[in-house]
Amino acid sequence: MSEKTRVLLVGETWVVLKFHIKGFDLFPIAGYEDYGVWFVEALSKFDDIELVHMPNHVALGSFPDTLEKLNEYDVVILSDCGKNTLQMYPNMFEVPMGADRLDIIRQFVEKGGAFIMIGGYGSFQGLRGIPGYHDTVIEEILPVEIQQTDDRMEKSQGVRPDVLEAGHPLFEQVPDEWPLFLGYNKVTVKDGAHLLAKFGDDPFITVWDYKEGKTMAFTSDLSRHWGSAFVEWEGYGDFWHNTVRYLSGK
Repeated sequence: MSEKTRVLLVGETWVVLKFHIKGFDLFPIAGYEDYGVWFVEALSKFDDIELVHMPNHVALGSFPDTLEKLNEYDVVILSDCGKNTLQMYPNMFEVPMGADRLDIIRQFVEKGGAFIMIGGYGSFQGLRGIPGYHDTVIEEILPVEIQQTDDRMEKSQGVRPDVLEAGHPLFEQVPDEWPLFLGYNKVTVKDGAHLLAKFGDDPFITVWDYKEGKTMAFTSDLSRHWGSAFVEWEGYGDFWHNTVRYLSGK
């Protein structure tokens, strides 16, 4: 096995279409945004990490559709990537369409892989329930229960997490005081799960063992806007480095 921890980050990208209306005239403007850049840049500084970032539009057709392919990684992270992106395929009219790639993730964890869901508008149940991970195999393997409806908790004044176990490996060499976050997804900790940090009474960082693997629910964002201060925080890179190494067993 490679000494490096192999990480697959899926999501954190989108295509933008704007219309500028100036009196009689209409100007369409298109673009592409990648909010995975802070995470990618932070982990690229560690020689023991091998990171692949798969944008949402690529994941639709190229996310691993077999356990053998997914086993090329130690840790799989979904961040602002809804379930439809992984359950649907570019050719929606082929029967069968293809393997259920959410179930491939479940198998991956059962056999010893590590999985993280990061919060955001496109995570957990998310904005208007569109991400839709409630009552899926992803909810089954996570250490938290997901709401049936829109689960966003917007905190425009900012909310600072409380770390419950400062001595846990995730927090090694990480500053004691965390930055403010502008929101998170509201979930419920499952029996037997390990709550490491919280926002008030709501879970922030929760981990547990699932079969031979480990999973983590991180209910706020690894990028802007909820994590606007987080990505600038001096402990950002060390925290994520600790996290992927811990979950992978390395």
